[in-house]
Amino acid sequence: MKACGINTLTTSVPWSLHQPNREVFNFHTQLDLEAYINLAAELGLWVILRPGPYISSELDLGGLPSWLLRDGSMRLRTTYPGFTQALNTFFDKLIPKVVPLQFKKGGPIIAVQVENEYGSFAKDESYMLFIKEALQSRGISELLLTSDNHNTLKYVSHLSTSFYHPSPKMCVILGRFCPICQPNSPTMVMDYWTGWYDVWGELHHVLPQEDMVSTVREILRRGMSVNLYMFHGGSTFGFMSGAVVDPSYKALVPSYDYDAPLSEAGEYTPKYHLLRDLLSRYNNSFPDMPTLHYREAYEPAIMYQHLSLWDALSFTEGPFKSLTPVNMENLPVNNGNGQSYGYTLYETIITSGGLLKSGDNVRDRALGQRTLSLLVENCGRVHQGRDLDKQHKGLVGDILLNNIPLRDFTIYSLDMKPSFIDRFAPWKTLPENPSFPGFFMGRLFAYGYPSDTFLKLPGWEKGVVFINGLNLGRYWSIGPQQSLYIPGPFLNSGINQVIVFEEQEGDYKVQFEDTPDLGMAVDIQ
Repeated sequence: MKACGINTLTTSVPWSLHQPNREVFNFHTQLDLEAYINLAAELGLWVILRPGPYISSELDLGGLPSWLLRDGSMRLRTTYPGFTQALNTFFDKLIPKVVPLQFKKGGPIIAVQVENEYGSFAKDESYMLFIKEALQSRGISELLLTSDNHNTLKYVSHLSTSFYHPSPKMCVILGRFCPICQPNSPTMVMDYWTGWYDVWGELHHVLPQEDMVSTVREILRRGMSVNLYMFHGGSTFGFMSGAVVDPSYKALVPSYDYDAPLSEAGEYTPKYHLLRDLLSRYNNSFPDMPTLHYREAYEPAIMYQHLSLWDALSFTEGPFKSLTPVNMENLPVNNGNGQSYGYTLYETIITSGGLLKSGDNVRDRALGQRTLSLLVENCGRVHQGRDLDKQHKGLVGDILLNNIPLRDFTIYSLDMKPSFIDRFAPWKTLPENPSFPGFFMGRLFAYGYPSDTFLKLPGWEKGVVFINGLNLGRYWSIGPQQSLYIPGPFLNSGINQVIVFEEQEGDYKVQFEDTPDLGMAVDIQ
């Protein structure tokens, strides 16, 4: 960023990661927000902090923790007491960590964003004032701002600054935008989209580099500041990817490369070079571009051990008996916080065949067997829209057999956490005809200092990959994404454990290459 001529880092704070349970807070290792902000300061970057509580960021439930949905009356992003009480608890932990890092106290934080695009949600007129007060009462004293579409700015006009984010080739609107801004406030495009995200079953979205740089050039020509969303897209590891629901439900892929100037694996792109050239006209004292890390095409990992899903059930928390189906969030697991992500297995006894009807009660995919076992996957809760309160997963209602509701379920929670995978023992030697769904284990050898690599699974159908217990995310043969990025620090020098959970069929080896494959590309429309 610094070498490209950018002077400010904007970063969002995902509530769902920092408070995975009501009683558990995590600001360590990859979630050490203070260390991250201090690193920005060491590099001479200012910081705009986006503490939410809703951040969107194409994350599951827009970054809100799923345990909020255990409250049957929950109204997310409103002043509903169940939401505000939970938020106050989180802000009591979060805000004191960043108050000393504000500009007025000698730190790098020059502005704080209040919520995100609330104008398109706007269910509670007093909500934004509540968030503003929640920040200021805890010591936030820097400039407050928000980000919204130009046609919804009226809902957030009480804030100190309101912003508009244009889509490509919409610079004509910028001239009309300036009068909207409040007098004596900085004028800024808070989210200029440098690319777009991808969903399963479609193509990889790209924005032509000429479109991006011409738009940024026009914004700067008008004397406005611009925030590039994204400058570096990165990866949504694990099950954190969100989903869209308009016009129909579609889940996001784990790569968040976003066709950004800096690629998912931190490589320079033509967009980066064009942007650097443009920004050099405003500041010619850039540091040199850092040397990129080497990327390795490791030898394939051959799967040699196997554990069927049915054998793995003995390592779950449970099972649980219930007369009727129970959704994922309301299962009695995880110290009363319910299940957030992964799969849930529902089993019941049927005495005859017939017509099975699920209506809209399977969220989101189910594999069924005759016994009857339904393995239900949470493919990702939507990250935006007015139906956030309705994002329960698993079986959310009755399943009918010959128009009669099925009853007496045995339910297994398969959240795929490292603690669950670590309990697998003993593994079995991979048979000639292994059963599916199942877990497959192999080894990757990385000698010396491990390098970044890209994992590919030709011949596999759909599932999840774990490296040394870390969930890399989902894979699915329908694409567009055909590789999973593995940062070098995820690997050990020597032996690395590779576990694949495959739902349907596998090739029994996992490949590693030095280039990504995000699928066939299409220009953003």
